[in-house]
Amino acid sequence: MNIESLPETRSPPITRREFLKLSGLGILGAYLPKFNLFQSQGSGQQGRVIDPSINVYDIPSFSGRQVSVYWQDIILPISGLTIGDDIPEHNRVWYRIGNEGYAHSGSIQPVETILQDPTADIRPGGQLAEITVPYTDAHWGPGKSYEVAYRFYFSTTHWVIGLVEDDDGNPWYQILDDKWEDILFVPATHVRLVPDQELTPLSPDVPSYHKRLEINTYIQTITAYEYENPVFIARIASGAVFSTGDFSTPTGRHMTFHKRPSRHMAAGNLAANGYDLPGVPWVIYFTEEGIAIHGTFWHNDFGRPRSHGCINVAPHVAKWIYRWTNPEVPVHAQSVYKSYGTVLDVI
Repeated sequence: MNIESLPETRSPPITRREFLKLSGLGILGAYLPKFNLFQSQGSGQQGRVIDPSINVYDIPSFSGRQVSVYWQDIILPISGLTIGDDIPEHNRVWYRIGNEGYAHSGSIQPVETILQDPTADIRPGGQLAEITVPYTDAHWGPGKSYEVAYRFYFSTTHWVIGLVEDDDGNPWYQILDDKWEDILFVPATHVRLVPDQELTPLSPDVPSYHKRLEINTYIQTITAYEYENPVFIARIASGAVFSTGDFSTPTGRHMTFHKRPSRHMAAGNLAANGYDLPGVPWVIYFTEEGIAIHGTFWHNDFGRPRSHGCINVAPHVAKWIYRWTNPEVPVHAQSVYKSYGTVLDVI
């Protein structure tokens, strides 16, 4: 793979002032969740507690009076959002929890509960699907009497290969684990088969050499350019320095040559910054060492380095980048690996 022969099109770094201006114009793709600032979106919007515990305060500030404590995987009603004080500077978004108070957004995954109508009409070889409930347990067999293998979370993606029923006639999808090649079983009403039209390329009329991504690790953004015009910008969480080593995202010019709509990522000791994450959605690799842009469901705290080298973004942001970049992944394929792709500059 040779990308040095491509035209040099790097732009000057985006300043914090420009970043705020772009967000005000609505170009910023992941600064806020789907609902509008200061407005309630009805009873459908929920939040899953990501951290071991979170506090709810009477005002949107860590200096407020604590009114409640909630634990990991508890589902809370989100009735709106607002901007808090200057701490933490990188993420001032707070969620209003019903009529109870405010919780910082970094520790809550925005989720919904959308039950699906199961179908046995699955493409031969399997089909991509996503979880549409806050979480669901994947079992070693079709039924809750079987041991739980993993917990799958909202917006994670998985490869469905079949539909079966348990002893009570309840439908379960068979999931192929892409890392261990195990077959797992998930309640089919919790899973949505992704239609082909959601996987088609974005801006296919723009030549590949006129598309470029730029990751700014100073202000923690990713920007997509077409003909040097920014068309999409979102907040990120890039690689960080941990007690176990320096995992900073490598700077320089790269290319998006390897893509997967879903990946079970696992490495290291779980007690010391290791991870075991099935169903990581919309993975776009840009180094041979496995550094990628991908959707993130284990935190919602974008704007500061905190990954093991990869570029963490919100799942809907990763999906947009996945569809916009080259190479294209066929709808029937679990991955694609090419000698070409979209230029990506990390600064």
